[in-house]
Amino acid sequence: MPDFSIGKTILEHRKSKGYNIREFSRLTGLSTSLLSQIERDLANPSLNALKAIANALNIPLFTLFINEIDHSLLILRKEDRKKVHRSDNVHVISEMITPEYMKSSNVEMLTMKLEAHSQPSEEYWMHAQEEIALVLKGNPTIFLDDIPYKLNEGDSVRILPNMKHKFVNDEDSPAEIMYVLISIV
Repeated sequence: MPDFSIGKTILEHRKSKGYNIREFSRLTGLSTSLLSQIERDLANPSLNALKAIANALNIPLFTLFINEIDHSLLILRKEDRKKVHRSDNVHVISEMITPEYMKSSNVEMLTMKLEAHSQPSEEYWMHAQEEIALVLKGNPTIFLDDIPYKLNEGDSVRILPNMKHKFVNDEDSPAEIMYVLISIV
């Protein structure tokens, strides 16, 4: 890694967030002088300084050590998706569609196929992540806190953290739903 520059990486992330050096100093608790030296690779930041910088940028710490990205890791081919079958219901198949490179991210994207007259679970789901679901095919019903809502192709729904919810497909044809889980950092 002869061209590695943690300072350059920090500077690029800071600029992408729209922070000037003073705002960034306030967010990190580090002096503007130290930050400027770090960004110009004139100072070696401590682990605590790197943690403060990563927290202020709202990125995982390891991201600061990546200068060049292997773009092939950003692509997940359809045939390489991991399939998840629920042991209690063979009619539901979920596929992870988030590329491996994104695993450390706070976002996961999946698709769920619901065969006719099926549901993933009799029980409601509830999790700490926020979820956004988009109906790709069919007309499933979503229950939000016990209230049913019929959805059509192209409809989307926002599911807040810790909200009781479940999908049901009571139609004669299959449904497919894409959903994104967003972890609150």
